[in-house]
Amino acid sequence: MRVADLLPRELERFEREHPRSRELASRASGSLLSGVPMPWMIRWPGAFPVFAAEAEGARFRDVDGHEYVDFCLGDTAAMTGHSPEPTARALAEQARRGITLMLPSEDAIWVGEELARRFGLPRWQFALTATDANRFAIRLARELTKRPKILVFNWCYHGTVDETFATLEDGSVTSREGNVGAPVPLAETTRVVEWNDAEALEAELARGDVACVLAEPALTNIGIVLAEPGFHDALRAATRRHGTLLIIDETHTICAGPGGYTGAYGLEPDLLTIGKPIAGGVPAAAYGFSPEVAGRLEELMPRDERADVGGIGGTVAANVLSLAATRATLAEVLTDEAFERMIALGERFEAGVAEAIERHDLPWHVTRLGCRVEYLFRPERPRNGSEAAAGGDAELDRFIHLYALNRGILLTPFHNMALMSPATTEADVDLHTAVFDEAAAELSSPAAA
Repeated sequence: MRVADLLPRELERFEREHPRSRELASRASGSLLSGVPMPWMIRWPGAFPVFAAEAEGARFRDVDGHEYVDFCLGDTAAMTGHSPEPTARALAEQARRGITLMLPSEDAIWVGEELARRFGLPRWQFALTATDANRFAIRLARELTKRPKILVFNWCYHGTVDETFATLEDGSVTSREGNVGAPVPLAETTRVVEWNDAEALEAELARGDVACVLAEPALTNIGIVLAEPGFHDALRAATRRHGTLLIIDETHTICAGPGGYTGAYGLEPDLLTIGKPIAGGVPAAAYGFSPEVAGRLEELMPRDERADVGGIGGTVAANVLSLAATRATLAEVLTDEAFERMIALGERFEAGVAEAIERHDLPWHVTRLGCRVEYLFRPERPRNGSEAAAGGDAELDRFIHLYALNRGILLTPFHNMALMSPATTEADVDLHTAVFDEAAAELSSPAAA
């Protein structure tokens, strides 16, 4: 493949066509650490990030006037599309009536009832991010089980939860490369097994010190790695057998349907966490409990002056602005009907990529989960996170992302993920198919040999 020959051309085009973004990037370096307001924003394929000016629906415009079809969608946070009208309307109306009160609102009840309908867990609490929801769920699991450790799957993603940046190295638990300031060695808090390895899972849970398994229903941040037939049944059976609570994190896998993977495939978690898109991009998250866990927690949690000591919740969690946005988003944007259309677009996107891969005889593959689609630059579908990570190609990733960006398409910069929103159109999907096919043709050209 001729990546090394083509990448300089794409870099030159990007810099030439984005003078205002380059100017702002230079200015940002004077006041922002690494020139960006949040560390992940540094990870873009060009020499500097694109600075956004405005966004609506499935498109955004940058400060140089270029318009893009957005398949990144805030890495799931804007899966609703940007500024959906019902959410924007609810925000404007609620902002005039109050933003945060540290008091319950009727919207909180509606959202709890709707989440119970979608996911099947009857009791809920609210946070501002899925990271916080996961942290709170872990603390509650430790309190209920009186056990110190959690178990995660290698190359998982659960936000910025300290315990989850663990990996396996020669069979031992160690910190993921790039982890910053781990408070304690990860082996003290975390057990790690490979996804789809029911035997290893059983062996680790048999040690008797795991409070909870925190699991995405499919790996999503290292490429989509689906569960093999029977794995979720084995996971649920093993956790019950060993007295370990099962927390399912639906923050990325809400793409599977209105009730996420849990609703689509009938999972039975003890706790469930979700964040990112449920309020249309406004910070909001939720965590739910099975009847048994809810009953135990309601008996356990203090109702006196100790109620605000345990590190669960936060002053602006469950604020009325976030809950108004969540209600509007769930009621009018991420509806059952919207998911039917989004998933159909995901199928169209997957088919277009698969046809291009086959047409150009490339050793790649594409995987879909609901309205989320990713391609990996390896021929075999990985069975676990380690296999997916080993098949990565950073230079090819950068080229594909930059090639798409230069032709009006934004993919998720951390991996080759595309997400369909209620505002995405068939024409948007077909534009990506055409650009992807063009890139594949250049990369596989005999002239590159």
